Amino acid sequence: MKNKTKKKSISWQKFISMACMVLLGVALGYVLGYTTVDILDMAAVGETVTGSGLIRTWIFVPVVLCVSIVFQTILHEAGHLVFGLLSGYKLSSFRIFSLMWVKENEKIALKRYSLAGTVGQCLMSPPDMVNGKIPFVLFNLGGVIVNIVSGIVFLLLHFVLKGFGYVSAVMLVFSFAGFVMALMNGLPMNTGTVSNDGYNTVSIKGNKAAMRSFWIQMKITEQLSKGIRIKDMPAQWFAVPSDEDMKNGMASVMGVFACNRLIDELRFTEADKLMAHILEIDSGIIALHRNLLLCDRAYVEMIGENRNEVLNGILTKDVWKLIRNMKKFPTVLRTEYVYSLLVLKDSKKAEKIKRNFEKIALKYPYPQDIEAERELMAISEQKSV
Repeated sequence: MKNKTKKKSISWQKFISMACMVLLGVALGYVLGYTTVDILDMAAVGETVTGSGLIRTWIFVPVVLCVSIVFQTILHEAGHLVFGLLSGYKLSSFRIFSLMWVKENEKIALKRYSLAGTVGQCLMSPPDMVNGKIPFVLFNLGGVIVNIVSGIVFLLLHFVLKGFGYVSAVMLVFSFAGFVMALMNGLPMNTGTVSNDGYNTVSIKGNKAAMRSFWIQMKITEQLSKGIRIKDMPAQWFAVPSDEDMKNGMASVMGVFACNRLIDELRFTEADKLMAHILEIDSGIIALHRNLLLCDRAYVEMIGENRNEVLNGILTKDVWKLIRNMKKFPTVLRTEYVYSLLVLKDSKKAEKIKRNFEKIALKYPYPQDIEAERELMAISEQKSV
């Protein structure tokens, strides 16, 4: 019954997400019609209108839509940054698509990083907790606030510039992009892949375990930006939440981090046992984290007994989909490398994957993660020998 309820919830949230995209599509259709009618009106009063001019218009508007989405994404992440600073947070990293600016030794370095289900991310170091609490609402909803404000501003500009044709149309597209982004991030949604800002805010509110988890996640990010490996961070941060607390989406992340730490400490038997338990219970773990845990379980099996029947149960269609979609993520590349080396026994394919891994490592923001993954790959190489 619980799984059915969760699936219904995810389906409903996906419907909302699709509805937002339809809304943006309607706006695009309106602007296309708006500009086309404007061109036809020009023809009606005797001005020369060519077919190429009409085609350029129909190309111009979708391009403006893409630009507006990128612009609103930047505004959204900037909103997290501004309201985070106002709430006492400090910048750790700022990412738009795969471009990531990381604070390293008081300097900003440009790196490459992408995460499935996200188009941007502003990570900050939180202030110290006071009586088990930190300010979190403005930081989490800062991006939504900025998108709404910009949507209103662009909508007003659309009406003010009504007689300026293309300029007015551009303002309308930017306005709708802002409102749609605000809806998609503000309405609490967990589509099964990632949780949005509204969902995270609701998860934290009134839940001590979730509040602690949120604070620790931000502190872990701060430590990562300083080059510290997860195994070298304070052990008390990685206490596994109770099964009841694991039902909360925000709190459940600490269960995932606890598994990550055991893997980094090379405590594979304990890690596999914990991962098996976490994957079995009813929890709020998002699909991305679930599939990455399965990648780690597959690794433990491959360097251990390496049983095909067990691997087939771990490496599901969803996991292989993750591997295909996250070709630039070190954990995924390590899993694919070890699979090629120990299961397929294809050394040429494994070597190709390793070369790709090293290429990505050059621009990866967290060199200590690369170091950890290299250690895990070296263990598999010893196993193959």
